[in-house]
Amino acid sequence: MKYQNFDRTVVYRNLRKKAKTFDFSLKDNLDSKRAAKCVTPMAAGLKYSWAAKQVDNETIGLLQTAADKQEAIKKYIEVLNGKIMNTGENRKVLHHLTRGQQKRSVTEDGKNIGKFYQKELSRFSNFAAAVHKGKFKGATGKPFTTVVQIGIGGSDLGPRAMYLALENWAAANGVKKMEAKFISNVDPDDASNVTASCLLEETLFILVSKSGTTQETLANELFVKEKLKKAGLDSSKHMIAVTSETSPLAKNSAYLDSFYIDDYVGGRYSSTSAVGGCVLSLAFGPDVFKEFLAGAAEADKMALEPNILQNAALLDALIGVWERNFMGYPYTAVLPYSQALFRFPAHLQQMDMESNGKRVNRNGEPVKYETGPVIFGEPGTNGQHSFYQLLHQGTSIIPLQFIAFKESQKDDDVKVGGSTSQNKLNANLAAQITAFAKGQDSKDKNKEFPGGRPSSLIYGKKLTPAALGSLLAHFENKVMFQGFIWNLNSFDQEGVQLGKVLTKKVLQGKYGDTALEAFSKMLGV
Repeated sequence: MKYQNFDRTVVYRNLRKKAKTFDFSLKDNLDSKRAAKCVTPMAAGLKYSWAAKQVDNETIGLLQTAADKQEAIKKYIEVLNGKIMNTGENRKVLHHLTRGQQKRSVTEDGKNIGKFYQKELSRFSNFAAAVHKGKFKGATGKPFTTVVQIGIGGSDLGPRAMYLALENWAAANGVKKMEAKFISNVDPDDASNVTASCLLEETLFILVSKSGTTQETLANELFVKEKLKKAGLDSSKHMIAVTSETSPLAKNSAYLDSFYIDDYVGGRYSSTSAVGGCVLSLAFGPDVFKEFLAGAAEADKMALEPNILQNAALLDALIGVWERNFMGYPYTAVLPYSQALFRFPAHLQQMDMESNGKRVNRNGEPVKYETGPVIFGEPGTNGQHSFYQLLHQGTSIIPLQFIAFKESQKDDDVKVGGSTSQNKLNANLAAQITAFAKGQDSKDKNKEFPGGRPSSLIYGKKLTPAALGSLLAHFENKVMFQGFIWNLNSFDQEGVQLGKVLTKKVLQGKYGDTALEAFSKMLGV
């Protein structure tokens, strides 16, 4: 396997030459034929349209060469086979294995890790089913009606986004079992607001910390335990833990049970592990969570296809590389036209920026080209009345990733003015894609739209558990493939560590830096 910086390849230089003379016009080339042709299948019936992207046939050919020369598919297979791919921490990268669908044997010290993940899936599935049947109850004997996840970063963003994405679907299909809420911020107002909104004697808390030492999570655990104590409730009957087998939370009598993850599943990739599985199985039932896993597993399988025109995740990744390195676009906006996905951009923001926000390669050597883009986004049509002004007429071109569904999750709509709300939603999206691409000429420059603003569209019939799993895995694999092209280690996050170290110094009163001390006192610490 060859690992090399992207700019050491011939195709990098060819792409740079291509970009210097590139004159592809979306205004002139985007039509019904291109829209029909430039579509790549995804898992669970979703499709990826790249018709409104600034790429021609020659660009696609060069991007295929880039994928081949950087051995993107071979490196993905190395990930699936359990090779050490997290070079910074000398670890395997096994979040794909949590889907439970890959028939690969990955072992460590004689332990079959796939079977370990399957065992934990079975354990928390059975636990959730037992809670729903009333076999586990709170300290006063009342059944649990609410589940609250306590975690931060990947222990919050992904599971929260997935829960919110399926909440309406589950209600419409009669499978919503429990209300779910989340506590993440160490700001006491967060935990205070959530606990105040719950009937504590009917609430089950999930403490999520792989190490069992996450400062914010443990602070919130103590906050919750104090609330339970004041309510006269035994916290050990209201809490479970998701942690590693070696953490202080494991096999601890302070919890009803502990469910396990390991260091091979990074936090931002953990929604398909017990981190997301416990809360989603409790909220919607184990079968719904398994449908979600199946969609992700199908997407993982499709991501093995070497032909980029048949591999949506790889094609999306490569077009992103083209935009970042050769078109000079430093941002990407993720814009779901689905209210259910309103926290999905926040999850992708962490997953992408924590993975590929790197200035050194997988060996710790500086790279001389741009890497991960800045990710942001909001749902349509809300964003149209917020920041689309800059997207349409600002001085920077920002690539766009739209997500949409033909049907709403609930059969609850009204027809006004000759169209339903869902039709109005998708009509807005069709209009935006066209407006961004083609723009508008006007003698009044204030009303002129330059166009040439590239976008992609992921679309399907309805946002279901399988479709959500497909969507999640698509973006996980996209980020992974971009890391392979850029020769990065996309699986550690050293950039978050320095702040933690300095925070500990402040709380211990051992500043070691006059500026740190000054700002700490300014803030009343």
